[in-house]
Amino acid sequence: MTSTKEHILDAIRKNKPQDTQFPYPKIPLFPKNNQDILQEFKDNLVANAGTWYDINSIEEGNNKIKELHPQAKVICSAAVEFQGNKDLSPLTDSHQLENVDVGIIRAQFGVSENGMVWMTEKDMIVTSLGFLSQHLIILLKPQEIVRDMYEAYAKINLQESNYGCFMLGPSATADIGAVMVRGAQGARSLSVFFM
Repeated sequence: MTSTKEHILDAIRKNKPQDTQFPYPKIPLFPKNNQDILQEFKDNLVANAGTWYDINSIEEGNNKIKELHPQAKVICSAAVEFQGNKDLSPLTDSHQLENVDVGIIRAQFGVSENGMVWMTEKDMIVTSLGFLSQHLIILLKPQEIVRDMYEAYAKINLQESNYGCFMLGPSATADIGAVMVRGAQGARSLSVFFM
């Protein structure tokens, strides 16, 4: 007796056209809005509880980190621009990042239609840095922003990395009693430094 799954797969195999190649459907070019791309990114980031800052130097960035997170004891940076005081290179277990107050990561690019950023395991060095840090600082070049998710997916090369994710604002949940809780499953705050 064959399973339902096998029955379905057999029917597909029997009805599949033989010796015929079918191209993937073409993705249409969807109309774009005319809003300034950087301003749209900033507006959507703020709408999703993120913050942004124009940073002109490493010194200014270090001062802003101290201003935003004066109580931070453990700062861990995957970005070459900032040092931090916890080194990622010797870590072999993601649980070793459980005490990170501030995680700093450079995103590959942002998406203006929703204020998201794209990062891979190469950007985070240890992927849990993006999820166990209490507060995230994302470095982003303003010229590395695409308009929408169609452009974003065209920009991603899935063969280059084992893991990647789009990140939007700090972690949030409102499923219990419809009360918004930030940081329930990830960072309590997310700031983008344009630099």
